[in-house]
Amino acid sequence: MTTILAFIIVLGVIVMVHELGHFFAARSVGVRVDRFSIGFPPRIMTMTSVPNGFEFKLFFYRKDQDGKISWGPINSWVVKKPGRTGSGTEYCFAIIPLGGYVKMAGMIDESMDGTIKNKPYELMSKPVWAQIWVMSAGVIMNILLAFIIFTGVVWDQGIPIPKDDPVIHSLINDMPAKNMGLLPGDRILSVDDVQISTWTELSTTIHAMPNTPITLIYQRDGVEYKQSITTSFQIQPINGRLDTLGVIGIAPEFTYRPIGFLEATKIGASSTIGALGLVVLSVRLLISGEASISDLGGPILIAQIAGETARAGLVSLLTFMAIISCNLAFINFLPVPGLDGGHVFIILAESLLRRKFTLKTRMIIQQVGMAFLLLLMATVMINDIGRLFTN
Repeated sequence: MTTILAFIIVLGVIVMVHELGHFFAARSVGVRVDRFSIGFPPRIMTMTSVPNGFEFKLFFYRKDQDGKISWGPINSWVVKKPGRTGSGTEYCFAIIPLGGYVKMAGMIDESMDGTIKNKPYELMSKPVWAQIWVMSAGVIMNILLAFIIFTGVVWDQGIPIPKDDPVIHSLINDMPAKNMGLLPGDRILSVDDVQISTWTELSTTIHAMPNTPITLIYQRDGVEYKQSITTSFQIQPINGRLDTLGVIGIAPEFTYRPIGFLEATKIGASSTIGALGLVVLSVRLLISGEASISDLGGPILIAQIAGETARAGLVSLLTFMAIISCNLAFINFLPVPGLDGGHVFIILAESLLRRKFTLKTRMIIQQVGMAFLLLLMATVMINDIGRLFTN
């Protein structure tokens, strides 16, 4: 249950913030928003902004005009607010709570709606700068969300400073150290006859030996023990490349130095840039062949990590949310049809060519992009399912 709730919260917040960016940007330049949905269809409840009030509808299974059972409105009522113009926007609460979407007038999106009338309130009728602003706002909001989270966390927690004493403070579940019976408070004295006096020496020695049998000598309550253990491994980016490090699943004690808001914003900005840099590195490694398509993860992997970070505490969950928000921002701005970056690319191409693409051309581009995205989604889902069976 923790995993499911954490997944819904992480992905729901990130996608909702993204769509709110599009919504407010569209309204700021006079683009009509036909629908703003919290969650994905089918709808449960809608509130439509109408002249002199709001119209509410509840949805569930009911008999339609042909006597068939189908999903549709079962009740409706109007709350009057005299004097309201009414924007016509339908605000929805839908069943699948994994984000939301914004449907704008005059935009060919995932729904493949080709209804464009060249009205002043349509997106395609707006200047180039306004179209780019609307399509970029979701990405900007995701980056802003990550910055706010990173800043808030470090401002609240302070800067973590690890103690350099080689004493175990905490252990990670299902890792070699915990499996062999090491406990918090144990002091590591040596690794393979290499004397250890600081945590830096301990981590450096173990990092150099991934998937390797080693011998630990440690002290507990004044008594020395000797035990063999096989290290695990962890892949980390180091100097722009992936490196495999040996790990056994132990962590030192941390103290936290309080900082001011200005310093927190600087760290928040550098952390956001660093998270975006990790995504860039991942793409570069995929292109160079150092990483493979099988390394990509999807919703199941995100749910698993969200559950683990939620159990580790609120700070871990928020940090993970910020990292995923940066991932979504970067991926969404790639120049792939169907993504925000694809829309911006088309807008810029039309501006450079000084002519609009035909509606048919736009539909074809969108369909090709959606086919690519569906193929990518299928790939990451297969990877996720494979990880479930292979642990």
